[in-house]
Amino acid sequence: MMSEMTTTTSKNLPNNLNAAPASMGTAHRLPMLTANRPVKISFAHGSSSLVSGPSEVLIGDGRVALIAGPCAIESHEVLLETAQAVKASGACCLRGGIYKMRTSPDSFQGLGESAFSFISEVKRAVGLPLASEITDPRQLGDFVDSVEMFQVGSRNMYNYELLKELGALNKPVLLKRAFAATVDEWLKAADYVVKGGNENVILCERGIRTFENTSRNTLDLNSVAYLKMHSSYPVIVDPSHGTGRPELIGPMSLAAIAAGADGLIIEVHPHPIHALSDAHQALSFDQFAAIVGDVRRVAEALGRKLTTVEPAT
Repeated sequence: MMSEMTTTTSKNLPNNLNAAPASMGTAHRLPMLTANRPVKISFAHGSSSLVSGPSEVLIGDGRVALIAGPCAIESHEVLLETAQAVKASGACCLRGGIYKMRTSPDSFQGLGESAFSFISEVKRAVGLPLASEITDPRQLGDFVDSVEMFQVGSRNMYNYELLKELGALNKPVLLKRAFAATVDEWLKAADYVVKGGNENVILCERGIRTFENTSRNTLDLNSVAYLKMHSSYPVIVDPSHGTGRPELIGPMSLAAIAAGADGLIIEVHPHPIHALSDAHQALSFDQFAAIVGDVRRVAEALGRKLTTVEPAT
């Protein structure tokens, strides 16, 4: 399913939109398989799980999905404690980087292979699927059996060989927007996965780089509203990277839901100040719980509910 660029004129705009001057840019005309095309994250639990049997999480079905956890997996204890806390607050999926792409080679790069020894145990204990960033096609073998949703980070949005490999799988792909990418480039990156046969793509707006320096990035919520009108992909928002400031994560989370986002992905840590990756933007358990409460109220005002883990259908 390849993106197609067309000029925004009254002739080709959807009936429910007013014509916009050609100078305002272009509109993406993506084939719509259905009005809403949710992505299913399927996972199984062992006998020690709080949830027995195969389970699933649907993203893009009209509800609000909350994905939360540490930026990087640091230890069994930190991952388990965080997973228990975010699930208790309302998260339906755990996040955590096994490998981390960092600007400085001296920064913590993640536990790597050693994390695989306890990931499955944590997932069984809490009954949540895991979303984790894949940074290299050579990691696929280990990821397939341990990770339910493959996250493609901002730096790898243009890694077309990786996207082609993910297109050959049947697992959900969370595709983050590159920090200098246009919406069209982002959609075409998604096309690489879909053209390979994998339609389980979720787009993630994580902010773009602008001249503004009061926040880490500029969170482009225009893209969320636009994509919900012009594409069939579920769209979630990352207010942690989008702002880089804990005090802004809550307000921008609410704005994202109001703009139509299908969910949020938020960094949470037992002791944010001591986090080995992105400590400046991690939330404490109490901060996350407070934001979830506000998100729930905004969602309910819009006739929406939070996504929950459910038995597989």
